[in-house]
Amino acid sequence: MKFHVAADGPELRRMYALAADLRVPILVHFQEVDHFENEGTWSTGYARTFEGILKAYPKTTFIGHADAFWANVSADYHNETAYPSGPIKRGGVTDKLLGDYANLYGDLSANSGNNAMSRDSEFTAAFLDRHQNKLMFGSDCSCADGHGAGTSQANNPAASRLAGKCVARETLTVLKKSASPEVFRKIVWDNAHKLLKIPA
Repeated sequence: MKFHVAADGPELRRMYALAADLRVPILVHFQEVDHFENEGTWSTGYARTFEGILKAYPKTTFIGHADAFWANVSADYHNETAYPSGPIKRGGVTDKLLGDYANLYGDLSANSGNNAMSRDSEFTAAFLDRHQNKLMFGSDCSCADGHGAGTSQANNPAASRLAGKCVARETLTVLKKSASPEVFRKIVWDNAHKLLKIPA
């Protein structure tokens, strides 16, 4: 779900309820900072309000995605930039919610997932181990050849560090380096298959 509405607003609440009724997971794009002028924000209020949503919809399976979800792995994030850099301060909202709520999962795709996992190798290794059953690799990459051709972050200047690179390949490299082979397999294969009920 990617709409210019609040994460706890009536529009998405109807979607959360529908996802529970249909027994399908719902992926939400959380973004509090424009990537470029007048882009707008999406599913706003994640850090302030989403714990209340997780409590209100215990039968809904949520998959967190995008900038605000992943920037909030750090406890010192305050919506100042789409992709913060530097060491991660322990105790972030996303880390806490993944640990406390069985109905929340994390999608590691795009620049947002890559950025969070690339910032602090010590944090990343422990985070992947801690949430190994709740995280899923996704590419969210329009690269034409697996090496960055045919794509760039041109319409996303905030993600220029990955311009000319395959986002998916970069993220797989970080995950493989940071996780044991067993945890890596869960994140890139097993967890999504179980959650989405896809036969192996």
